[in-house]
Amino acid sequence: MATKSVKGPEVVSKKEASKKIVGVADRIHQDITKKKKKPEMRFPIRSLANVKYDVKRGHFEILGKESTRTLSYNTVKAFAQSMRLLATTKNDLLDRDDIAGKREVYYNSKSWGECRFDVQPESDSLLDDIEAMLAINREQLGYIPEERGGDVCGPIVIIDRDPSTGKDIKIDCTKLGSGAWSVPSRVEHLRFQSKAKFLLAVETSSLFQRLVHHRYFEKANCILVSMSGVPTRACRRFIRRVADDLKMPVLAFTDGDPYGYCNIYRTLKVGSGQAAHINRYFCVPTVQFLGVTPQDIIDYKLEDTTHPLEDVDVKRAKDALKNDPFIKHHKEWQKALNQMLKMGVRIEQQAFAKYGLNFVLDTYLPEKLRKKNFLP
Repeated sequence: MATKSVKGPEVVSKKEASKKIVGVADRIHQDITKKKKKPEMRFPIRSLANVKYDVKRGHFEILGKESTRTLSYNTVKAFAQSMRLLATTKNDLLDRDDIAGKREVYYNSKSWGECRFDVQPESDSLLDDIEAMLAINREQLGYIPEERGGDVCGPIVIIDRDPSTGKDIKIDCTKLGSGAWSVPSRVEHLRFQSKAKFLLAVETSSLFQRLVHHRYFEKANCILVSMSGVPTRACRRFIRRVADDLKMPVLAFTDGDPYGYCNIYRTLKVGSGQAAHINRYFCVPTVQFLGVTPQDIIDYKLEDTTHPLEDVDVKRAKDALKNDPFIKHHKEWQKALNQMLKMGVRIEQQAFAKYGLNFVLDTYLPEKLRKKNFLP
């Protein structure tokens, strides 16, 4: 499915972002001084219950359900934390052109007295709420991710820039020795040159390293990207930018289990309920699923390399069949999940090593690419 290229989230200047925060503060001040009522803040509800699968746009779109945080005896601490975090974002990051990690936000709050955060999940959740309320992604607000953005190798030249001089820096991802290029936290400024046929996003680092070691990207003329589990926002945005800018097909290769399907792949493809307010930037609607599928277990006689589904696997698959708008839209995915539940097993990418360490790159991938029987 062809999708329209989406301009990146960095379309709001720091001045405009700061102005939005001031607008929130002004409304609260008006509530108190002029309207003589309890001040409140409204946040979009971030869950699958508040999204729809927009088939035309190819991603989860947030609906209109909101939660209201009204200042009261029971909410005074959370309300104060919200105001302090907004002030920190404006005064310490946007106005000073600075950055901070989520962990730093948590420790910074220790100077906030009674409204400090007790544990980091509290500050993480509130930061996500503020991002959704302002409709500005947190990277643009100055918050940098602490997880790695993913690794890249293969026939692509990435044009970065020197932060001190602004001059272009060209990175040839075929000439990185035995390593790979790491995706930075911000990718909007990057430009790309490539004649690769497709991009292959791989779940596990170990399989990615095998493909790099044997220079599979030369044999298949493809760009390799390691997702290392659920891909980070930077990794997803990087893949989306490559797909859009170079009009390049994208294939995903994960373990054959409900987590690989309903978390890793689904998040890459259409986004998530938690991030529905920014899914249009951080998903890749054109990606297709190469494998591993339940049918692969049968076709490649891998029954003796599988593992029984655990309770959490069964629950995740059944929840997806019942509640996930993406799964509910695609009968192919319903069939795959029901087949997995009936078989009662899951399988890892490395299972193909049963036939030799390089079977996956010598046989499995070429056959799958030739047949093009991909899941949507």
